[in-house]
Amino acid sequence: MALQLVIGDKNYSSWSLRAALALELAGEPYDEVQVRLYQPDSRARLLEHSPTGKVPVLLTEEGPVWDSLAIAEYLAERFPEAHLWPRGEYARALARSICAEMHSGFAVLRSHLPMDLARDQALTELPDAAQADIDRICAIWADCRERFGQDGHYLFGHASIADAFYAPVAARLRSYRVVLPTTAAAYVETLYQWPAFQRWYRAALQEVQG
Repeated sequence: MALQLVIGDKNYSSWSLRAALALELAGEPYDEVQVRLYQPDSRARLLEHSPTGKVPVLLTEEGPVWDSLAIAEYLAERFPEAHLWPRGEYARALARSICAEMHSGFAVLRSHLPMDLARDQALTELPDAAQADIDRICAIWADCRERFGQDGHYLFGHASIADAFYAPVAARLRSYRVVLPTTAAAYVETLYQWPAFQRWYRAALQEVQG
């Protein structure tokens, strides 16, 4: 049985994007099962695949794995040769720390700047609390790039789960035309040049236009 990833709308579902990018990093073939969100039958359709009724969920031969962080860890363990986490004990610990922070934090940013890949318009007013989230994210990126980014343009040099987790944030910052420090702006551009992200981005635009 090939792996199957159940996702939501590509334009809006940031958690689906994280899991999809992690799968792309694993380099393994998989089938995509899309359930459009915000439809009358969305939850019923999702419950056919996921015990939580949410996306993403990875369907394996042994059963479902849900939640993007759990999916990322499962893939890292199953495909160790792909090095989904950075090399080095502290680099991996730091990568896990910032992924956990993203997983549980930045609620104001999520609320005021929801992912909308097709958007290209600034907010008329950015709340101070949202700006504080953005400042913290930029500080995370600068720290990772300074410590571990010497061998490439991603947070830890090569693309990793950390980049998969922060790609939807980078997309928000571009979609809402947020002015960024030089290092953060360069990192956003790196993610937009990432082939795996580009494929998702093009599909998201087609989804909206179609």
